[in-house]
Amino acid sequence: MKHIDYNTAGVCAKVISFDIDENTHTLDNVVFYGGCPGNLKMISKFVKGMKAEDVVAKCSGNTCGNKGTSCADQLAQAVACALSGL
Repeated sequence: MKHIDYNTAGVCAKVISFDIDENTHTLDNVVFYGGCPGNLKMISKFVKGMKAEDVVAKCSGNTCGNKGTSCADQLAQAVACALSGL
């Protein structure tokens, strides 16, 4: 497992922390620091055990209000960065 701490941009959550399995590309221990606790806890549960590529596909491009991004979109960016470093 590789641990990632990703500093977000343009959203209420300031950091997203997660582990990615370097062989299976599955995610675990996803934690958002800041933001809307109920929604972000749900996202964390939803993506647990999911393949990183699927998280990127499902969460990319999601926006929040008038922002050009969202916590889900930032998670997708974080996971994409992690994948490029494996």
